[in-house]
Amino acid sequence: MVGIVLISHSGPLAAEVALLAAQLGGAGVPLAAAGGAEDGGLGTSPDLVAAAIEEVDRGDGVILIPDLGSSVLTARLFEEERVVIADVPFVEGAIAAAVSAGADSPLEAVLAAAEEARTFRKL
Repeated sequence: MVGIVLISHSGPLAAEVALLAAQLGGAGVPLAAAGGAEDGGLGTSPDLVAAAIEEVDRGDGVILIPDLGSSVLTARLFEEERVVIADVPFVEGAIAAAVSAGADSPLEAVLAAAEEARTFRKL
């Protein structure tokens, strides 16, 4: 199953979005929050992201969903063939990815589902 890592400048924001995505995508989805700096303040931590990737990696690939700015730069440190970045809205992309991963879709399909969230309209 594809793993998902949410990278935010805020630990509480990443944790809450991960909780919401897990509730909608299913409890079996490997999902981790890597938010904030290691001291609990605002920022992004490569060490927290590395630990989150290791936590969710089941061998089928990992999708990184950063919120903005330097979280994207942090995510780019980990890009490889099986670890990809989704350029998507943080909440909507996380939920779409979690639902697709919960259906045991392959990495390409989970990434496509997350990217489709860019076109979601509210009205």
